[in-house]
Amino acid sequence: MPSFSFEAIGCPWQVDTGHELSPGAKTSILAKVRDFDQTWSRFRDDSVVATIARDGGQVEFPKESAELSALYRRVYELSGGSISPLVGGALEHLGYDASYRLTPLPGAAVTPLWDEHVRWSGTTFASDVPVTLDIGAAGKGFLAGLVGEIVAADGQTVYTVDASGDLVNVGSTIRVGLEHPFQPGKAVGIAELADSSLCASATNRRAWGQGLHHLLDARTGRPVEQIVAAWVICAQPGVADLLATALFTTEPAVVAEAFECEYVRMRSDGYIERSAGWPGEVFTRENVA
Repeated sequence: MPSFSFEAIGCPWQVDTGHELSPGAKTSILAKVRDFDQTWSRFRDDSVVATIARDGGQVEFPKESAELSALYRRVYELSGGSISPLVGGALEHLGYDASYRLTPLPGAAVTPLWDEHVRWSGTTFASDVPVTLDIGAAGKGFLAGLVGEIVAADGQTVYTVDASGDLVNVGSTIRVGLEHPFQPGKAVGIAELADSSLCASATNRRAWGQGLHHLLDARTGRPVEQIVAAWVICAQPGVADLLATALFTTEPAVVAEAFECEYVRMRSDGYIERSAGWPGEVFTRENVA
């Protein structure tokens, strides 16, 4: 299959298609990636997110942010506030900032409550105080969905968008290994992915110190300890990405009742939980819900 490779939001991407993408589609993909980073990156001084972090106030996000806002709000409430797009300040406090300080500051950071200072409805975001947004829990999957829309509009009926392991697959069935978070190169299971999306979160992906990683409980500002990896399959990649993070703080039954999805979750003791409809298998101790 023809492939189109590029860098996006700090990692390599690859789009495999049934026939060569048109030059216009490639240009549109790169433009979408550039605009997404310009809006949402907290690692660049000229982004919209950086402006909010400095000054607060009101901004207008791109039109697709209305869907992102609604999704985050739903998961924020579902998780009891443990999953929040306002967690950026806590990540920076722990050292995961634009300069990659990677050294925690003393004490604990407090993540603002959604309705305390922040109003985010549709494309309009307003804050009474400076606040650091971080949509990383959904961002890569969400952008993969936007890229997939461009690919489909180019007339592609068979394609895979691979956002460094977060996948949108259309028109075929592929086997995907679920990477062991502590033993790279070893799989804890497989997924048979057909006309759907698969996204994963794991504590080893962005870790920078003893017990420090990017998967926080927004209520405490501290990294989650009990869960080490999660995988979610559902139709929308942005949803799959955010739910894979939600599984670190929220019981799978709660997630599965609210969203149509399949999941695998690995605890720190190596025990694996999976949904009964997971299209594949796992290779270690498991509990099927």
